[in-house]
Order: sequence, then structure tokens, then C-alpha cells
Amino acid sequence: MSLLRVTERLATPAPAQETLTLPFELRQKSRLRTQLDSGEAIGLMLPRGNVLRSGDCLRAENGTIIQLNAAPEPVSTATTSDPHTLLRACYHLGNRHVPLQITSAWLRYLQDHVLDQMLISLGLNINHENAPFEPETGAYHQHPSSDHHNDNTNNHQHSHHHHHDTA
Repeated sequence: MSLLRVTERLATPAPAQETLTLPFELRQKSRLRTQLDSGEAIGLMLPRGNVLRSGDCLRAENGTIIQLNAAPEPVSTATTSDPHTLLRACYHLGNRHVPLQITSAWLRYLQDHVLDQMLISLGLNINHENAPFEPETGAYHQHPSSDHHNDNTNNHQHSHHHHHDTA
């Protein structure tokens, strides 16, 4: 039996015949041998540079449509009744380049006791749970249709200055 090759991420959702459930770490990979929820072996061979999100639809070479689901995984969900404290927590975690899922009421990251302690010291409440993790995409993430970074006629350079606090 040959491996079902999955080569395309659909721009818009379509009715799916199969589902694929993956944790965040594996949803970042464009090349991956894994199994559909039905147990069928597949090989992801997708364009590089995109994180798969829950609800995304993929198409296999045989035409099968596969809906992606984010797997529940060990996360820390931080809450506070003070919006300023939540913003401070996002700032400190962002300084550490921690992938974050952010809402107006809470933030979530993959479980890490050091980060938990830092946020507790800032005044947040931490809840450990198994939940799907859907972090923000990077501010410099380019949509596949954008060719800004592929334009070789621009010789301008981007510089990044990182200021890390010592606390």
C-alpha cells in the first residue's frame, strides 16, 4: 500500500472526507509522515512557511479533502481581572519569543513551570489544562500571495533590534 500524499492547503474550507488531529509542534511542519484520525498513513508535503490551523482543509493527490484539527495538549492558561496586568504578561512573554494564544480575557502557552512562576509573580492566575493551542502568527508572517520578501529587485535590508529586560 502506498503512502497517501497530501500536497495542498485549500484557500477556503471544503466538505472533508477525513480528519487529521495534530499538536502545535507538528502543525508547523511542512514535511511530515503521520496518520489520519482513521488510521490511514499519509505524508504531508506542503509549501513551507505556514502553520496549519484548526479548521484548515488539505487536499491529497487522490482528491481526498482532509480537515485539520488542533489536538488538545498540556497548556497554561493565564487570567487576571486587570487588563494592564494581562498586557504586561504578553510583553514579558513576547520578549522571550514564546508562542502565545491571546484573547481579551486570557493568554495561553505550552506548559512551562518557569513561565508559570513569572506570570504568578506578575499577579496572574495559572490554570493547567489540556486544550487546543492556536498561537498568534508572527507579525512578520507573510501571506502566501504576498511577494514582498521574494522581490529580488529590492535591495533594502531589515534590521531587528531586540531589547530584553533583565528581570
